[in-house]
Amino acid sequence: MNADLQARLLAWIDAHFDDEVAFLQQVVRIPTDTPPGDNAPHADAVAALLESAGWPVERHPVPLQQVHEHGLASITNLVVRRPYGAGGPTLALNAHGDVVPPGEGWTRPPYGAAIEEGYLYGRAAAVSKSDFATYVFAVRALESLGVPLAGAVELHFTYDEEVGGLLGPAWLLERGIVRPDYVIAAGFSYSIVTAHNACLQLEVTVHGKAGHGAMPELAVDALQAATRILNAIYGELPELKKIRSSVAGIGSPTMIVGRIDGGTNTNVVPGMVTLKLDRRMIPEEDPAQVEARVRSLIEDAVRDVPGITLSIRRLLLSQALRPLPGVDPLVESLQHHGRAVIGEEIPAVGTPLYADARLYGEYGIPAVLYGAGPRTVEEANAKKADERLLLEDLRRATKVVALMLLDFLGPG
Repeated sequence: MNADLQARLLAWIDAHFDDEVAFLQQVVRIPTDTPPGDNAPHADAVAALLESAGWPVERHPVPLQQVHEHGLASITNLVVRRPYGAGGPTLALNAHGDVVPPGEGWTRPPYGAAIEEGYLYGRAAAVSKSDFATYVFAVRALESLGVPLAGAVELHFTYDEEVGGLLGPAWLLERGIVRPDYVIAAGFSYSIVTAHNACLQLEVTVHGKAGHGAMPELAVDALQAATRILNAIYGELPELKKIRSSVAGIGSPTMIVGRIDGGTNTNVVPGMVTLKLDRRMIPEEDPAQVEARVRSLIEDAVRDVPGITLSIRRLLLSQALRPLPGVDPLVESLQHHGRAVIGEEIPAVGTPLYADARLYGEYGIPAVLYGAGPRTVEEANAKKADERLLLEDLRRATKVVALMLLDFLGPG
């Protein structure tokens, strides 16, 4: 590849980096807490920013009935198409704008986008509003070269990754709105993720019979029965630890109960308790078999308890991301340029998380996760108080992605 083009591309990113940081601050400052998931206003604001720069933006609002069925308030997915010459591939860059609520313990405003000692602080500063900026400015850098390009770039900015992505990338793919040849999805700047876990989430409702706390013998205590279910779930964990994935970076399956609701008052025997559980599956596991096993575990725990009935509802069944044929050129390009820009070997690994990338993989589209961020989510305080992004990591990731785009779409 022409070394002069690479040098010009990198110089443009350095010259416009203050603009990129300012863009990211605007993206971070608009709350997108999910729940409640009223995320259309953020999409409208991002679209306006891009349109002011001369880029046409497609707004794809998801019908409110579907949004409400997923427990959210509003979603508008954005698609930006940058077509070039004939004969090249279409590369999609996908980042999600929805975030978990900030929670407690922040020492800076979670939506302030404050910059201190080279870090930008704010919810989703690292995961994954940072990659709105990474991808936009990588594409702008590519186009600044003014040379003939072949193929196309698409930006897919979606808003329901935290609840499964079925109204984001999956919704766009199902309707034929998008069908790229390759996908880079939001990730971390120090590794290329080529595989991730599957995820099963279930809502378990334990039905008993409420009664006065002074006469508990006349009631059927749903919480007492739910305790048996909890013991069964957590009793399974030592067995899960014995299962190991062959994919570096993934480890063993996990299972937790993330939320418990129930009861009406301190002096009333609980007549109903709801548990929400999360079971992460390594790529080698069969999701159908895992779901059957978990359901059986729950049902067996209370099978002999008089007066107790169960209802089990699946909230999410997310498939694993597995490397597909055709993914190697993506990985090789990102590794090559990551090594040059960051100055160290960039591994291709798996992650125990799950992400929207697997939705593209289900359509046979090679996809990897790569973007701005540190080596680990712990280092960034992702989904915790004082989430932060080292701005130099944003600069590096933008350069690596721009160089990768030049590999695929540039002259020669």
